Amino acid sequence: MSLLLLLPLVSGFWSQDIATWSQILRIKLPLLLLPVCFAGLNYFTDKDWQRIAFAFLILVIVGTGWSLWRYLEDANSVQEAYLRAQTIETPLGNDHVRFSLLVSIATLTSGFLLLTKGKTFQRRIVVALLAITFILVAYLHVLAARTGLICFYFSTLVFIIWVLWRQRKIPRYSWLLFIVLLLPFISWMAFPTFKNRISYIKYDLSFLKNDNYRSGSNDGNRLISIKAGWRLQNNHPLTGVGFGDIKNETDKLYQRKYPQMIKADKILPSSEWMIYGAGTGWPGFILFSMVMLIPFFIAPLQKQIAWRLLNISIVLSYVFDIGLEVQYGVFIHAFILLWWYKWLGSVPKFHEIAKNNE
Repeated sequence: MSLLLLLPLVSGFWSQDIATWSQILRIKLPLLLLPVCFAGLNYFTDKDWQRIAFAFLILVIVGTGWSLWRYLEDANSVQEAYLRAQTIETPLGNDHVRFSLLVSIATLTSGFLLLTKGKTFQRRIVVALLAITFILVAYLHVLAARTGLICFYFSTLVFIIWVLWRQRKIPRYSWLLFIVLLLPFISWMAFPTFKNRISYIKYDLSFLKNDNYRSGSNDGNRLISIKAGWRLQNNHPLTGVGFGDIKNETDKLYQRKYPQMIKADKILPSSEWMIYGAGTGWPGFILFSMVMLIPFFIAPLQKQIAWRLLNISIVLSYVFDIGLEVQYGVFIHAFILLWWYKWLGSVPKFHEIAKNNE
């Protein structure tokens, strides 16, 4: 994990903009400090990590309630704003991308608690967890942020397929797959924000065919920025341009190819792979890929489907987003992964639970 700080650190040797480079390092410091802190928490028991899980769920559900309250204050205006790529106000400084990821992870957390501890909990706790899960899933569709929805659907489908394969009872559990596939259609009819979000995405994607710049385009500008990062990586394959200079060098590419581009649309390469590739070249791109993939194979969690589902969500969130370039995203990455790694080392494995229930 700390390689995600080391790569920007090393790039300081060839970065020209030292002020920006030092700011990037400050943002990424938790990638070094939190692993050091968590390394000494071996005396925490399963109960301790479980309390953290409940505290996490309470915080997320409170944030979700506040966001829904802000939406209901002026629902018609918010729904209309979704046709202009705007969303409901959210916690985390209105960072709907990171908050949607947190909600998706909270859904996974509540589901994990129900599957592994449901039989030992009091009935009121089980009912509360079921209610929390339902509210979080519904909120994901009301918010309609793609990061949270993609992480939720992909991890849920992977889990259902794993259950079908593991239990060898496809007819018995196939109804789960049907319900998940039915959710988008229900959300289309039930939530105007979800419907308007899909309508805007379809409208925005219609401008991507000719690779033309359009002011205010969400997906179009993301694609342009990713292509800019790819060019920087290939123009400087061994070292990249240095993390401190990614912004300046990207702006130069925009100026040459899209001189009419307004300042608000001149964004960083909208993918963490392209950020690390542009900053440290192909070596950074490859090392970043390794950091993302290694957690899927580390012991003693090789057979922990929950751990893999969590990492699937983290990896997917970085394909078309740069969560590690903002403080909230860095903390979420470091804290959530380290917490789950410690927690899952002290609870029964999913395959052991399934075996006991047969």
